[in-house]
Amino acid sequence: MTLRSLATLITLLAATPSFAAPPNIVLIFSDDHAYQAISAYGDPRKLLDTPNIDRLARDGVRFDRCLVPNSICGPSRATVLTGKYSHANGFYNNTNSTFDGSQTTFPKLLQKAGYQTGIVGKWHLVSNPTGFDYWHILPGQGVYYNPPMNKNGQRVKHEGYTTDLITGLSLDWLKARDKEKPFLLLCQHKAPHREWCPPIRHLGHDKDRKYPEPDTLFDNYAGRGLAEKHQAMTIAKTMNDVDLKLTPPGNLTPEQRKAWDAYYEPRNKAFREAKLEGKDLVRWKYNRYLHDYLGCVKAVDDSVGRILDYLNKEGLADNTIVVYASDQGFYLGEHGWFDKRWIFEESLRTPMLVRWPGKAKAGLVNSDLVSLLDLAPTFLTAAGVPVPAGVQGKDLSGVLQGQTPADWRKSFYYHYYEYPGPHSVHRHYGVVTERYKLVHFYEKDVDYWELFDRKTDSKELTSYYDKPEYAAIQKELHEELSRLRKELKVPDPDPPATAIGKK
Repeated sequence: MTLRSLATLITLLAATPSFAAPPNIVLIFSDDHAYQAISAYGDPRKLLDTPNIDRLARDGVRFDRCLVPNSICGPSRATVLTGKYSHANGFYNNTNSTFDGSQTTFPKLLQKAGYQTGIVGKWHLVSNPTGFDYWHILPGQGVYYNPPMNKNGQRVKHEGYTTDLITGLSLDWLKARDKEKPFLLLCQHKAPHREWCPPIRHLGHDKDRKYPEPDTLFDNYAGRGLAEKHQAMTIAKTMNDVDLKLTPPGNLTPEQRKAWDAYYEPRNKAFREAKLEGKDLVRWKYNRYLHDYLGCVKAVDDSVGRILDYLNKEGLADNTIVVYASDQGFYLGEHGWFDKRWIFEESLRTPMLVRWPGKAKAGLVNSDLVSLLDLAPTFLTAAGVPVPAGVQGKDLSGVLQGQTPADWRKSFYYHYYEYPGPHSVHRHYGVVTERYKLVHFYEKDVDYWELFDRKTDSKELTSYYDKPEYAAIQKELHEELSRLRKELKVPDPDPPATAIGKK
């Protein structure tokens, strides 16, 4: 080889792009975390500062319209794993569904492609995890203090606060990993799920703040149907003594109980002596609820900070996709409610923030209709793994760069099944667009349609269904709903597996 040809070869090799290592993936997934309780989302009440979650918004993309297909814990987790709706993955509700672990999931496909895979924390799918090299999960809902857990099939007992333990176990797994392979970590918190028990260190974090009230705290549900009136999820009537910390948890250590009583008991004594009634009682419950709920969120934010700091320290941040999301939204007093389940905005819309250096545009705020359905195909595409047929989500790669594809969804299908069940929210399905929602409540005793216009009625207080001025959009929405149900192959009627109390 001549010197000239050697020089030419060196030049060609230098110009040839090298194959980048597949990205690591970290999904930090909380339970019932309302977007209103993340400071990056700018809720006017300014409920809480979340500086660590906000780091993801600063360095990545904040999604303002990330929608869930079925607003309840287990079904959302099944959706994340499969990229499919409940009717396609078989997990409809928390009451009697069991996840079929033999079906294809994105962790299985990444594992097959050479990824190390681990999941720590809340699982809530009944069957044991599959597709993970390591799993260390809470049984069922789990508890906030000193939780029993299941480590790769073996029961173990921990002492401490569950959010902190989940974080520590996640970091332990990362530290012990094979550093020659990419990794997938699902760090899944119980918090801030009911009964909202904060860590001892965050008791009194708000210094007895009186929180601004949502305009709809005393909603009377006029302008809507029986389903909205006949639920069981109001702060006024549904919260119990355990929710309100008038009764302490039963599994505290003596040291934890001493600190717990030191904070709550003087306040509970003052409450009992005040003998509050009516709206004053609701306001007391609302403020107690927010102290506890937001204290749980503070611990989750601490956790996010610990994980981000570890990735930075180990030089992993630049090649790691980090996603923060919740299984659904949550009510923080809006409409007088707590919990979720509805197609309405606070329940339907979950926070999602994505940092992917070099791919996700830093500081981007996106309002496209995206979904938890989209995580599986996005992760697979990022890893260079083909997305299997039947996945109903979409790859977010272009959206993350601020280049939304021309054919991106303009409408979204929603379907809630768990009735009869906790909180008595009736079964319903509907179509959601940027502006409108068409909803069908379809139980025998509660069978009606509603139409909401978020532009003229942002709080979703009035149904415009069958109003003459909405006739054209109503027809259009019915047609779109029919199209989506057909495209998604939604069974009609609901399959027997959705029946509460039956398999």
